[in-house]
Amino acid sequence: MQKIQANLSGTRSINVDDSHLQTLKNYKLLDNLVDSNGIVDESVLDKLKFNIRSLLSSDAGKDKELLNLCLDVVYHTNMKALGLSNLIKLYNTWVKDHPETEETAATETD
Repeated sequence: MQKIQANLSGTRSINVDDSHLQTLKNYKLLDNLVDSNGIVDESVLDKLKFNIRSLLSSDAGKDKELLNLCLDVVYHTNMKALGLSNLIKLYNTWVKDHPETEETAATETD
């Protein structure tokens, strides 16, 4: 479990588990989320919330891991733009450390 800083002073943080990062990867929630300017602000956080809300209303929303991600991270009371920016950085580092194997890729495409 890792912690991401949620505010500039460092007094607030959010715990992020590997299962949360795996859910982000499975649903590709952070892919193409940030605009070409690279700025993560509240509108980007809202966009992520709208995407997740759409998934939850569909059949894919029956996934308990997606609900856990929402409750523990995305809709956490401390989640703001800085927290999302730090989550994206953590996710990118985690993806590099956990490369996708051919077997995993074949299973996800079936």
